[in-house]
Amino acid sequence: MTAVYTQPVQALIDELGRLPGIGPKSAQRIAFHLLKLPADDVTRLAMSISDAKARVRFCTRCWNFADGELCPICLDERRDSTVMCVVEESRDIVSIEKTGEFRGRYHVLLGAMSPLDGIGPEQLKMKELFARLEPEGVEEVIVCTNPNTEGEVTALYLARMLKPFGIRVTRIASGLPVGGDLEYADELTLGRALEGRRELSA
Repeated sequence: MTAVYTQPVQALIDELGRLPGIGPKSAQRIAFHLLKLPADDVTRLAMSISDAKARVRFCTRCWNFADGELCPICLDERRDSTVMCVVEESRDIVSIEKTGEFRGRYHVLLGAMSPLDGIGPEQLKMKELFARLEPEGVEEVIVCTNPNTEGEVTALYLARMLKPFGIRVTRIASGLPVGGDLEYADELTLGRALEGRRELSA
């Protein structure tokens, strides 16, 4: 069968198709769009991807994305260090910050527990979370994992592990749809969920 696209075009479509949320049709559309752009625009895009990959790393305190040792939130002395919000991914911080409801600090787990996929506490930044509690004087941990099976398993595990610390553990209220992701929640829904958080018991 004759190839529909030349090898470089097909390779570009294949690579774009590996990105999350990009299906074959979208990959094809983006590839054609890029090929129609002036060379300078494509070079600028390629350079911004390379630059981000080279310069961005994880914050040594909370595991958010940073371009230095600490992320901008950890560097902000005005944040309330007694309240910590635990999220699965850095993108969840963006969603919560948009609500304007939270002025504490964050901890990114870099995923959620999923026994079927072999992801347990050891594969997440749990140890690092527990190590922060006493030195930073944390009094409340808000568990902001996604309202799906993996998020609930992670939340319950955290509640059990945090109990000996004598820290108040809360979970964001269910203003969020079960099975959904924080990334897609609107600011109003997420803001209400933060306001209506509840005690989390193991």
